Amino acid sequence: MPGRAKNSSLFPEMEPPAKVRSDLTTRNDPSSPLAERMRPQTLTEFIGQQHLLSDGKLLRKLIEGDRLTSMIFWGPPGTGKTTLARIIAEQTAANFVPFSAVTSGIKEIRQVMAEAAEIRASMGRRTVLFVDEIHRFNKAQQDAFLPYVENGTIILIGATTENPSFEINSALLSRVKVYVLNQLTEDEILMILKQALNDAERGLGALSVTISEDELRLLAVHTGGDARTALNTLELAVLSARVDEEGHRLITEEDLKEALQRVSALYDKTGEQHYNLISAFIKSIRNSDVDATLYWLARMIEGESFIMRLKT
Repeated sequence: MPGRAKNSSLFPEMEPPAKVRSDLTTRNDPSSPLAERMRPQTLTEFIGQQHLLSDGKLLRKLIEGDRLTSMIFWGPPGTGKTTLARIIAEQTAANFVPFSAVTSGIKEIRQVMAEAAEIRASMGRRTVLFVDEIHRFNKAQQDAFLPYVENGTIILIGATTENPSFEINSALLSRVKVYVLNQLTEDEILMILKQALNDAERGLGALSVTISEDELRLLAVHTGGDARTALNTLELAVLSARVDEEGHRLITEEDLKEALQRVSALYDKTGEQHYNLISAFIKSIRNSDVDATLYWLARMIEGESFIMRLKT
């Protein structure tokens, strides 16, 4: 349409729905959780997933060159799925629309698709649609994306903790590339925690925190490769720690244990993670590895007990 500014929101004459408004500014809000404030803003800041993002890897080249195709990020919680989508939002020349499968239905999907089609027709620009928890959409809702993904009106980026082969319908799955994000290692979690402790602008660097390497590693071990949980637990420990006369906060092992309480091991007894744990348990038995067998057994027992506590 003539006279429409290219840097406007979806439609200048009316605000887009609240559920599709960009939330990229929350990381600058000091009241946001530490994990939100510390989200990497560039690929250089991003820690982990080097099998996808190291120099020369396909996904990195697509992001840096703004040559995106529809894709699904599949991985455990706290591994960087949403963060990668936000980095893409910063770098793409297309319109970026965040969308939640938890709060949206077929009506909202059709509205966003219509707006994306209008943007493409009037400006020649595509829309990058990020759908968090995409596995929560049923078949009819997923089917609503198909013609728009097919003709290139939208670039769909979905994030899921569930196996896309089971949760995404085959027609949509055939039109996207699935990228598997791995659980973060203890060393990677440790690096993320240190970043937060040293960052005075977005992190905890202005609070004069003292914590030992051993205690940081303890936190990394007990948060199961989940950066979000690790960062928010660290923030809780820091904010609840005793402040001495000079304003220093010394974090003890007791502070950490109190903040951790009972962080649940990742386990879903009817889903993909259940079969992964069972497989690891059986293989450990076959290999006569006593320590590994006990570890995987403990993971299943702890996960099951946590699920039962939720039910009660």
